[in-house]
Amino acid sequence: MMDAIVEKFKEQGANAEPIGGTIKFVLDDNPVYIDGTGEENVVSQDDKDADATITTTIETLTKLTKGELNPMMAVMGGKIKIKGDMGLAMKLQSLLK
Repeated sequence: MMDAIVEKFKEQGANAEPIGGTIKFVLDDNPVYIDGTGEENVVSQDDKDADATITTTIETLTKLTKGELNPMMAVMGGKIKIKGDMGLAMKLQSLLK
């Protein structure tokens, strides 16, 4: 399951503008690191410090990508926790479509 998620992020990241920072997703304790500081978004499973860290479950991420869950409601309901640069986290919508 994680391999499929990482591949999806790589695919979406390649087609999106660089996010201008680093973001780490922690999905059921598995890291997905997005480095958008260069010419393109580079996705890996490195567990490094990031400008913004988003913690959630694979189930919640799946619902978000399918449009079954509103991102703001998920954050307010505690299904998603964001630490760090909130503005950077908002740029993620381009990677989740």
